[in-house]
Amino acid sequence: MRAYRAADEEALRARSLLKDWAGQGFLTEAQYRHMEQETACDLRRTNIFLRIVLFFFTLVIVAAVVALFFTTFLSRTSWQNQGPFFLIFAALSYAGAEFFLSGARFYRHGVEEALTACSVGFLCMGFEALLYSGRAQTQPYRLETLVPTAGAILSLWIWHRFGLPYAFLAAMLFVPWIPSYWTSSQPAQHLIVAAIYSAGLIAMFAIRAPQRFTYLDDGFSIAEALLWLGIYLAINLQVSLLDPRGLWLGIARSPAEFPKPFYWTTWVLIWFLPPAVLTRGLRGKDRWVIAAGLVAAILTLVTNKPYLGWPRHTWDPMLLGSVLIAAVLYIRRWLAGGEGGIRRGFTAQRLSGKDKVWMSVGTTALGFVSPEQITQTSQPANPEFRFGRGDSGGGGASSDF
Repeated sequence: MRAYRAADEEALRARSLLKDWAGQGFLTEAQYRHMEQETACDLRRTNIFLRIVLFFFTLVIVAAVVALFFTTFLSRTSWQNQGPFFLIFAALSYAGAEFFLSGARFYRHGVEEALTACSVGFLCMGFEALLYSGRAQTQPYRLETLVPTAGAILSLWIWHRFGLPYAFLAAMLFVPWIPSYWTSSQPAQHLIVAAIYSAGLIAMFAIRAPQRFTYLDDGFSIAEALLWLGIYLAINLQVSLLDPRGLWLGIARSPAEFPKPFYWTTWVLIWFLPPAVLTRGLRGKDRWVIAAGLVAAILTLVTNKPYLGWPRHTWDPMLLGSVLIAAVLYIRRWLAGGEGGIRRGFTAQRLSGKDKVWMSVGTTALGFVSPEQITQTSQPANPEFRFGRGDSGGGGASSDF
């Protein structure tokens, strides 16, 4: 069940499209004002910068309140006995998100998003404390899958309820932890994760088909692209081998730890999967799926030499960049050569102003990450410094004046 009415989300989508079209000159000011009145809704939104600030401020406030509670009342309580309180805070955080949604009518406002994130974190911590602190040796080891499973289920519910794309990504990030509690076999872990993502992809095909041209399609498009990337990353063994701490799949350190038939089968699949994803995206004119296919294709080119055991060279990145630039220029020239600069519904001309917005956001974020020093460093004062001894003091003053 979605948290927002379909009419409100349709209105927000229409308003976003109107703003984009007006910014590109497809609508006059009068047309934009007239059509904007028909897309009014009572949901409260904010810009991306304030949304991020409110998100992190809410996280800090919730963390401070919980830390103060545990320090004041449960400082001498064992970790296992603190488990129920984490579950209570998880319920309170989620209830707070629902309150801001229904009472204040927040929509992607940052506050309710941070509260849902806190609910997932507290839920996992509560299960971890209740089930595994001081765990006896006779307790079934497979029960540890409850923590990532609970996190994945709640994240999926938040994605469905609030429509937050990164909640779906969070659910996917919990999945690789599940098979590590079932088996120690590296190939089996990769196969289980790929199978779970494949099952989710099949379900996504069935769910998305009736919503192809509705406001829900954008969210389903992002979810499908993430599932394609998840399958690819589970198959590409070289990506998991680059993980120094085993945060992705397993703790393998060399290709020798995988059976040769499995290893070379995955090499064939990483060359087969990107064209399949790109074909899917191009047929449906799905921008997110096309982007996922391009990312997978680039990763295949980057990891091909390690797969084959070939030595890397310092000029490999330059060669890859040259190939990508040549491919982009060729495709752009090919599209521009069509009638009206269009071939099969694709064009190289800019039809939307969203790219400009994302470039502006990226530029601003980069400025925050690496701010440029524009102020001069103040010179330290030297108390021992004295002016030179002049002969003319002026008005009878001496040189020590």
